[in-house]
Amino acid sequence: QVQLVESGGGLVQAGGSLRLSCAASGRPLIDYIMGWFRQAPDKEREFVAAISRGGGVTYYADSVKGRFTISRDNAKNTMYLQMNSLKPEDTAVYYCAARNGVGFTPAQAMGLMTSRGGDYWGQGTQVTVSS
Repeated sequence: QVQLVESGGGLVQAGGSLRLSCAASGRPLIDYIMGWFRQAPDKEREFVAAISRGGGVTYYADSVKGRFTISRDNAKNTMYLQMNSLKPEDTAVYYCAARNGVGFTPAQAMGLMTSRGGDYWGQGTQVTVSS
């Protein structure tokens, strides 16, 4: 079992920045592909970004590419999402997810994360971007 807790959400003006954190406990983070998803009101949950077990491979949704950066610190069992140049359409509840990546190549694991989501999810943190 992996427990995930997000933090860092809040209210920010368009063009501003926020840094989300996802703290993991229960098992070593190194075993897991990590990802961020978001869900806006009246919309389905969508993929935002993912990062490989060692952090060397990342993948982003087109809507955030060039503005968001995903990273992880396995020694601290923590993942991050640096969000810059925020837009009102980025307003959503942001969730972190973990998927066991042992036995998969980074590409395979990324595909599973983007298509199926995580084995474990956090409770979410609200991000609101005002215009």
